[in-house]
Amino acid sequence: LTTAQVAALTTDQVVKLKTTVVAALTTAQIEALTTGQAAALTTAQIQALTTAQVAAIEDADLAAMGTDQIVALRTASIAALTTDQIVALTTAQAAALTSAQLAALTTTQLIKMQTADLEAISVAAITGLTTEQVAALTNAQVAALKTAQIAAMETDDIAALTTGQIQALTAAQVAALTTDQVIGLTEAQVAAIETEDLVAMTTAQIAALTVGQIGALTNAQVAAIQGGDLADMSVAQVQAFSAGQVAALTTSQIQSLTSAQIAGLDTDQVQALTTTQVAAIRSSGLSQMTTGQIVALTTAQVRALTTAQIVALTSTQI
Repeated sequence: LTTAQVAALTTDQVVKLKTTVVAALTTAQIEALTTGQAAALTTAQIQALTTAQVAAIEDADLAAMGTDQIVALRTASIAALTTDQIVALTTAQAAALTSAQLAALTTTQLIKMQTADLEAISVAAITGLTTEQVAALTNAQVAALKTAQIAAMETDDIAALTTGQIQALTAAQVAALTTDQVIGLTEAQVAAIETEDLVAMTTAQIAALTVGQIGALTNAQVAAIQGGDLADMSVAQVQAFSAGQVAALTTSQIQSLTSAQIAGLDTDQVQALTTTQVAAIRSSGLSQMTTGQIVALTTAQVRALTTAQIVALTSTQI
């Protein structure tokens, strides 16, 4: 059949073509198919297409196909789609992709996917993304992902995000990370979290940070931790703060520290406290300081103690 004859076939004639006949069509004949004919292909015919034939489908014809036809594409066929065809996919078609089909996309194809299409992919399908694919996503694509999609990703995939991608995450996306995903973050990723995103983190997420991750926080990030979240941190986490991080704590954060957290500070941390911070320590917390901590206080720090704090000191501390 000539390309003109192929284009002249009715949709009824097209659907009656045997799969062997469809598989034998040349790429030129595939290109000759009209939008109506392409949309009429049965799922069996779609599955019979070779990768070369799939790549030859006109962009408009592909966009006219039903979601059942898209789902019928073999993974090899998905991998054969041109970047222009990827761009041509409708949101409904993207939403129909299976996890296996999504995993079959090359990184070159994936980064060409429209953000609206990526956002439409089901939570079940998004788990099909490989670590390499996740790391290849553009910052715009990362920022477009739904919170449910983020939470569904494997911990290894989240750990593969670049620092640029981490910074591209929205506050809602960061707050959606599971505690396992938070624990899996590298120290470089933790340090890359925007301060406004850190503020959005839940108490459970902050409590999940490892000692190494705590040490990687910038002073600005430390100062952004909510008082309630700070109070729920373990003594070991607070002990992981460097002297510089301790000095970065705001007075309201100092006031939120529990007695156990205050008593757990090492001498370097105690001496790193500014006079303003010392004066902000709750009397109940100060009274729990060890004699070693009290001895470590500098002259300036002692002079900064308030009357209420001095009164709260025990005889052992004095």
